[in-house]
Amino acid sequence: MNHPVTLFVQCLVDALYPEVGEAVVRIFQKLGIPIECPTAQTCCGQPAFNTGYRKEARSAAKRFIEIFEGAERIVCPSGSCVHMVRHHYADLFADDPEWARRAKEIGARTYELSEYLVDVLGVEDLGAAYHGKITYHDSCHLLRGLGIAEQPRRLIRHVRGAELIEMKDSERCCGFGGAFSFKYPDISAAILDDKVKNIVATGADLVVGCDMSCLMSIQGRLSRIGSSIAVLHIAQLLAG
Repeated sequence: MNHPVTLFVQCLVDALYPEVGEAVVRIFQKLGIPIECPTAQTCCGQPAFNTGYRKEARSAAKRFIEIFEGAERIVCPSGSCVHMVRHHYADLFADDPEWARRAKEIGARTYELSEYLVDVLGVEDLGAAYHGKITYHDSCHLLRGLGIAEQPRRLIRHVRGAELIEMKDSERCCGFGGAFSFKYPDISAAILDDKVKNIVATGADLVVGCDMSCLMSIQGRLSRIGSSIAVLHIAQLLAG
C-alpha cells in the first residue's frame, strides 16, 4: 500500500528554491503516492532554536505540531529541518509532558527524502538519467544528526549514465551553518573554500546534496570563482 505523504517544505525551498519542492512532488507522483502539502505550514523553529530564542522556537514548534499532527507520514527535503523536529523538539518541551509526547510522536513520523525513499519505500531506482560525473556533499545534520550517508549514494548510483566520484573529506562542513556564516564570515568562508577545492578536484560537473542551505553556499562560491560545476538538490536529480 502506498501510504500518503505530507510534505514539510523547508523555508529556503519555499522562499528561494521552489523548483526543489516541485521536484519532490514529481518524485511521489511518479511513484503513484498521494501527496498533501499544508499551505498553513511555516518555519519549524530551527533558526530561533539555534540562536538561543527558545520561547520563539517553542511557538514555532507548537504551530508545526498542530498543523502536521494528523499526517500519517511527513517527508522533508532537508536533513537539518528533520533533525530539528525529530530531536530538538524534545529539548524544547522537556518540562511539558503533554507537548513532549506530541513532539515525540510527530518526530517518529518525520523523514528526510532520501531516507524515506530508500529505508521506508525500498526504492533506489527512480528511472532518472544524467550523463556526467557527480560528486556528493554530506551535510552535517543529515550525516551526524540523522546518520544518513548511504541512502543518497544508493539513489545516485542508480541514475543512468552518471558516475559518482567521492570528493576528499565529503563529510566535512561546508561552512554555512545558518547564522554561523553571518556571525563568523571569515571562518565560514575559509571552510567553504576547502570544500569547494575538494569538489573541483574530483573533476565532476555536478555536485549533489540533500540540503539547500549547504548547496546555496556552495553554489555561490563556485559561481564567484567562475566554475562551471552545476549544483542540484538530490530531488531535482531524481525527478529529471
